Amino acid sequence: MSIVNHEFTDKIIEILNRHSGDSGRFLLKSCEIIQYLNIKTKAANRGSKSRAGFANHYAIYVLVEDYINGGFNTNGGYADYEGAKFSDLFRRQRELPFGSKLQNHALNHRLNEEFRKYFPSCEHLPIIRDVESNKYWINEKLILTEINGKKINLAVAIKEIIEAYMAARQSAFSEFMDYCQEIIDIQEKSPEKAIDFIKGLFRPNVDARIFEIASFAVLKQYYADQRIYWGWSPEELIEESLILYKTGRTNANDGGIDFVMRPLGRFFQVTETVDAGKYFLDIDKVQRYPITFVVKTDESSDEILKKIEVQAEAKYQIKAIVKKYIESVEEIINIPRLMDIFENVLGSGKGSNVVEEIILQSRVEFNVEAEEQDVLAFEKAEAASNKTENS
Repeated sequence: MSIVNHEFTDKIIEILNRHSGDSGRFLLKSCEIIQYLNIKTKAANRGSKSRAGFANHYAIYVLVEDYINGGFNTNGGYADYEGAKFSDLFRRQRELPFGSKLQNHALNHRLNEEFRKYFPSCEHLPIIRDVESNKYWINEKLILTEINGKKINLAVAIKEIIEAYMAARQSAFSEFMDYCQEIIDIQEKSPEKAIDFIKGLFRPNVDARIFEIASFAVLKQYYADQRIYWGWSPEELIEESLILYKTGRTNANDGGIDFVMRPLGRFFQVTETVDAGKYFLDIDKVQRYPITFVVKTDESSDEILKKIEVQAEAKYQIKAIVKKYIESVEEIINIPRLMDIFENVLGSGKGSNVVEEIILQSRVEFNVEAEEQDVLAFEKAEAASNKTENS
């Protein structure tokens, strides 16, 4: 398969070079487990849409760590090892940064299933498991390789790659917290600067998570000024403001729809792609119920819709099917349209409401308090470990 290149790829090659005499790029091209880690560390780039899902990384990490702790990377003899206990591996996963809420799925099947999806022709899967004894092993065949007749064990390199990814995600989280604090400070000192700060969030290269939160905050205030009258009879009409709700975690891979409007029942999906397959997948989730797409791009709505239509025609070829999908796109809200909506909100004197909503969603949706505790616990454990080593 072709190698995915992203910001963290260079870090992976750098680590591999240290352990292989500058053969990092070769190892990346030749070793499936390294390629898998390269795919799974794309989220180290804080602008990526991907959430920092650690489950599969940590399943590999705890098994490799157990392998190294047993000295098998230097002394061999892994074939005779009785295996690691699930309880020990599971506890270790939850001690790692952002791992306190991890479940057992990655260790039991999810990692192997996803690895097989990426490397269907590979004879080996990362985890070997004995169901009867509930013991686990890393598949040694994936971490042993050879370069110019010299055998190389990748266990330590793999551990360092995942640790570097942890550090990158912690750095991104710290930047995110700094962003939250910055917007609070700006709002307290200068509401006008806070407004300019928010306008800067509507850019194609801004972090996708922050874009989604900012979009929600602006659209919520915008629709709150709009009222409808409805009821069961003309004589008994109810006046009600439009209310926008978030339906799940920001950018969570939960298969859900991002925002829902009450009482009209409009669906909103935030995306940064112009991929027809992604749009149609979202439309199919709700059985082709009309969806408004909020797109992180400066392209015009007509250009986006045309691109989707061209891709759809190439994929389905049947005009009637293409027509049904295109008709399910209720509206496309791009960055210029969001800016216009924000100006409208500012004109209504609700700029401060947008700022407060962004701060609220930033903390609640990202479960900031829990993640802060994870980071602090990790840093405390790391400091204790360093103290022990130095004493």
